[in-house]
Amino acid sequence: MNYLTSAVSVVSLMALLLFSGTLSAGTLNVYTYSSFTSSWGPGPELKTRFEAVCDCELRFTSSDDGVSLLNRLQLEGDRTRADVVLGLDTMLMPQARRLGLVQSHGLILEDWPLKASLDWQDAQFIPFDYGYFAFIYNRHQVDDPVDSLEALLSSDASVLYQDPRTSTPGQGLMHWIQAVYGDRSADAWQRLARNTVTVTKGWSEAYGMFLQGEADYVLSYTTSPAYHQLVESSDVYVATRFAEGHIAQVEVAAISAYSQNVALAQAFLAFLLEAEVQAVIAQHNWMLPVRDDVTLPEVFQQAERDVIQVSADLADRQRREWLQVWRSAVSR
Repeated sequence: MNYLTSAVSVVSLMALLLFSGTLSAGTLNVYTYSSFTSSWGPGPELKTRFEAVCDCELRFTSSDDGVSLLNRLQLEGDRTRADVVLGLDTMLMPQARRLGLVQSHGLILEDWPLKASLDWQDAQFIPFDYGYFAFIYNRHQVDDPVDSLEALLSSDASVLYQDPRTSTPGQGLMHWIQAVYGDRSADAWQRLARNTVTVTKGWSEAYGMFLQGEADYVLSYTTSPAYHQLVESSDVYVATRFAEGHIAQVEVAAISAYSQNVALAQAFLAFLLEAEVQAVIAQHNWMLPVRDDVTLPEVFQQAERDVIQVSADLADRQRREWLQVWRSAVSR
């Protein structure tokens, strides 16, 4: 029976699962990252919405960032309580798959109007939002903003970014530098190190320091200014547009390989793709929706960027080497 279609609401899905006996009330444990579950993130509203239709408790467990989340899942192994893993990205998918941490989602993705540019066909992971890494600056503090990665490295501007060992934005910057500089990446990292205020464990800490005026630029997303414009009515924060292009990040969710509540986990993944839920995620997680029929304020349209393509499989194979290049360069 194909009950996972766009014509069937999450409420109907729940009813069908309950009727078939494959879904029972209980607790759904979702492992994610801390900004997703914060008071201003999408987690609280998604919890309210999902619990209203699932006859269950949705329980979030958070890590600092996506890389920390993957590390936690790897350490817990078959002892994990996770039913759903939410907050890895395309670059971490090969590693999670190789470690056997996820299972098939069982959804028919053609039943949702996903953006054609994503070309999403994965059987284990679903996308729930996407964005582009960018350096953010305050227009009142930076008079002549940089327009390329090379210009940033050549400047004397102070920079905050995240540790690529624990943070998906940090890994995004690693892929960015590797894509642009290749064999000259060590030199690029050393040049960046001269202007680096600090490297934080996760995104929240770095962005908080930036808002306190501790650096000229912070590594974040092209959608970050949307938050300030829509929530704070402030247009002082601007996302750079680099001549070399930007690294895109697609964030994904999957059912844990060790879940004892697979039907409920599957229903939650379907819930994440609902149009109203996509709008909530976009305007609370400050990323772009993966559906092409979600209407958002105009400021989100300004977030699109030219993309530098990086192979996830190549990044997976080279991750240890690229991390070693980074560690050696910044320790000098």
